[in-house]
Amino acid sequence: MDKSPDRQFSRLDRLIAAVDEGLRLSTGSAPHPGRENPAGETQAATIEEPQRSHVAGLMRVNHAGEICAQALYAGQAMTARNPEVAREMQQAADEEIDHLAWCAQRLEELDDQPSRLNPLWYAGSFAIGAMAGLAGDRWSLGFLKETERQVEAHLEEHIDRLPENDQRSRAILDQMKEDEARHAEMAHEAGGSDLPEVVRQAMAATSKVMKALAYRF
Repeated sequence: MDKSPDRQFSRLDRLIAAVDEGLRLSTGSAPHPGRENPAGETQAATIEEPQRSHVAGLMRVNHAGEICAQALYAGQAMTARNPEVAREMQQAADEEIDHLAWCAQRLEELDDQPSRLNPLWYAGSFAIGAMAGLAGDRWSLGFLKETERQVEAHLEEHIDRLPENDQRSRAILDQMKEDEARHAEMAHEAGGSDLPEVVRQAMAATSKVMKALAYRF
């Protein structure tokens, strides 16, 4: 098999790679981040129950959201018509890997686990991403832009819901929020269309269900 760096991968190649990546990520294999954890050497505060469980629930939701992000980007990259758009999707996905790793690390520090429903989140999000890509690159980028804006809003909500002394979780979510805003701007500048209001509302409703389930399971 040709393993040269110039090889052009087909959509089937990318589908197989996405399935393999989905199985690896959604069944608990923690990825290696490309950047240092923004919590750094921040002192870990003592968090007693029920606050510990609450923080773990929030971080579990964010970890599940990053599983969804990986799947969405993979699905969109597989069906993107413009190779440049596909590359931008892949670059954003690579950066989101950092978020996934940081959330996994924080869950481990809190002696808790990722969502048991992660395989479901990945499969559903990959299908949605692929359909968005098939609708055309402008709509795919518009879907990405709206997704990142909604994620940015929910991260702001989670930051407000953290215990005041939990600076480690706060540092992670602050950096994630900054990155999501940048990804949304990238999609806008690349020509992403504004989605119809009904689509934005459906996305928000679906996200609300996912967050409620991931917080507990």
